[in-house]
Amino acid sequence: MGHQEAAKEVIPLMTPYKMGQFHLSHRVVLAPLTRCRSYGNVPQPHAAVYYSQRATRGGLLITEATGVSATAQGYPETPGIWTPEQVEAWKPIVDAVHRKGGIFFCQIWHVGRVSTNELQPDGQAPISSTDKQISYGNVPQPHAALYYSKPRRLGTEEIRGVVDDFRRAARNAIEAGFDGVEIHGAHGYLLEQFMKDSANDRADEYGGSLENRCRFAVEVIDAVVGEVGAHRVGIRLSPSADYMDCVDSDPVALGHYMVQQLNRHEGFLYCHMVEPRMAIVDGRRQIPHRLLPFRKAFNGTFIAAGGYDREEGNKVVEEGYTDLVAYGRLFLANPDLPRRFELNAPLNKYDRSTFYTQDPVIGYTDYPFLDEDHNSSKLSTQKLNM
Repeated sequence: MGHQEAAKEVIPLMTPYKMGQFHLSHRVVLAPLTRCRSYGNVPQPHAAVYYSQRATRGGLLITEATGVSATAQGYPETPGIWTPEQVEAWKPIVDAVHRKGGIFFCQIWHVGRVSTNELQPDGQAPISSTDKQISYGNVPQPHAALYYSKPRRLGTEEIRGVVDDFRRAARNAIEAGFDGVEIHGAHGYLLEQFMKDSANDRADEYGGSLENRCRFAVEVIDAVVGEVGAHRVGIRLSPSADYMDCVDSDPVALGHYMVQQLNRHEGFLYCHMVEPRMAIVDGRRQIPHRLLPFRKAFNGTFIAAGGYDREEGNKVVEEGYTDLVAYGRLFLANPDLPRRFELNAPLNKYDRSTFYTQDPVIGYTDYPFLDEDHNSSKLSTQKLNM
């Protein structure tokens, strides 16, 4: 009875929103989450179960980070979208989400130096803006057990090829049926290795000034927009984060410059930004709420991410601080998260130990829905897998 009464009042997170050409029925977005279950870098049928479980009519889902090339991989069993086999493997996954009425974007990435020789073609060194290795002490959990190899600095003439990898990945994503792509420009991966002055020690036109350091990211954005259209492109940025030895001496200037570059493209769909100092501790998080200047400066849809819960998400939507809120761990553990938010229902607890394991069911598709006990949830997952 209490749940039904709560449903009468429409909370801010459950209000509709028009994002470019897309009509969203609510503001709760599935954040891109690496899950390490794409064997041999090829998406698997169990991903269709996982994503469709979290799909709602008019809800926006963003895939786990998906490699643009063979050199883009930094973690075991992450998906790619650079081969015909991968494109074909994504198609039924996209179809499963679309059948539920969901809007599905593919996040495309290159990890750069956040990799090892073992994960690279022919055991080569990972590529980066620099030949500086990630210092072991600065690797965040859950990656602290990983040792990142010494990277190779990309030659100026090689950069165009990596830009083309992003362009091709975007085209492949549209061919696979995705509604659009999100460029991963956050969390210390290749774009940030160029953008942030702690990791960029180049002396060519891709290093030095803010404009030069952002040149590679801007070329990637321009190439992807040129390939699939600004109305299908978003980007994720984390100017204030300090993941993987990537920190900038002036994150506000960096964030503003990048927003200006997005605004050059009329109709650029969304800017997905991570709050400063995303808390990794459980429990109540103090969210810094420092994204407002970027949100005000950006012409398109703004998505905020970083430790939000139901109460905090409602607050920032109501106040106009952001248009949409991306949820990671809560959505991972609650396939019906929008409904639970709507009803103010209790949430499943997430199991951190299964975030990055390779099991196709456990910690992946076996989190129960609101109206199911654990056994019936497993049963429905098995039926979907059959």
